[in-house]
Amino acid sequence: MDLNLKGKNALVCGSSRGIGKAAAIELALLGANVTLVSRNGDRLAAVKQELDHSQGQQHDFLVADFTNSTELRKRVATLVATKTIHILINNTGGPPAGPITKAQPEEFVQAFHNHLICSHLLMQTVLKGMQQSGYGRMINIISTSVKQPLDNLGVSNTVRAAMANWAKTTANEVGQFGITVNNVLPGATGTQRLQEIIDNKANKTGQSSEEVADKMRGAIPAQRFAEPHEVAAAVAFLASPAAAYINGVNLPVDGGRTRCL
Repeated sequence: MDLNLKGKNALVCGSSRGIGKAAAIELALLGANVTLVSRNGDRLAAVKQELDHSQGQQHDFLVADFTNSTELRKRVATLVATKTIHILINNTGGPPAGPITKAQPEEFVQAFHNHLICSHLLMQTVLKGMQQSGYGRMINIISTSVKQPLDNLGVSNTVRAAMANWAKTTANEVGQFGITVNNVLPGATGTQRLQEIIDNKANKTGQSSEEVADKMRGAIPAQRFAEPHEVAAAVAFLASPAAAYINGVNLPVDGGRTRCL
């Protein structure tokens, strides 16, 4: 099975921590040159030092804020002028938790911008290089809410579904060029984002954070939360030559929590 990414360039968004960081680490281990992206330069510099370079990989990073899509696109366009991006990992922090009936319109607008609009602009920026090279992997880290909406995540459920349909439509259009577009749907994963969700629910219900976490684990057949590297393994596989005929799918990595097919 060909998992070799030597000579391939990957752009990994939201890679200063959590699943994004884990994905960057896995891609580097397979030989990819990784460009890290997030708004925290100090964290990116630290992550860069953790990436494997035993195969001569050259890693770098871009400091960019997804609330400013114009500047984000400009910085990535400058990068693309110097090298082809073969692998694009779209990943950014989820919207705040809360019921959809309480959500303000501007919350949807902001989330739609940070997720779909930024992903779309990045896709357009790297697409030509992928087409010319005959190799492209776009992988969107979304949520299992694409298949089964999650309680108290109204804005997130809505925007994640839009991302999934955007990805499927894009996959249909670019498959002819040797480019695939797939979505990885993490379940409850041991990240700062998950802890924030747990703490928020604890504050609202009067339960302890550990009680909330235990109940969440109980709903997962695996009876535990995922580790970021377990989600990253799926991302790395989809980025590899071995996954060339997998296109337009939503892949849950959730220990079996999602009940629907």
